[in-house]
Amino acid sequence: MNDALYREHILDLYKNPQNFGELKGATHKHREFNPLCGDDIEIQVAVEKNRVKDIKFKGRGCALSIASSSLLTEKAKGMKVEELMKLTKDDIVEMMGISMGPVRIKCALLPLEALHKAVLHDA
Repeated sequence: MNDALYREHILDLYKNPQNFGELKGATHKHREFNPLCGDDIEIQVAVEKNRVKDIKFKGRGCALSIASSSLLTEKAKGMKVEELMKLTKDDIVEMMGISMGPVRIKCALLPLEALHKAVLHDA
């Protein structure tokens, strides 16, 4: 995909995010806030037998944080917790498919920070 198609995909995920809403029966959750831009994302995870059974997110934010939340929650479904904890900035950049400066990358990484903190602590 070229950069323009990725941008279109990001905007589509922003307007129609996957896995957005409240997760009933979440075993883990964490909320992260970016004071620089106002992004506010909560990741909710249901872990069963050390695997992600279900995952959702809620909150508000820019196109990058919402699209990243959508992509990350899709990728995380069915993953082992250990695999989840190995996800990095590079994985997010690859999923997003666009180049981002240092300020914008913080928006895209916010959901990953919330996810990592969520699975480290019980809900």
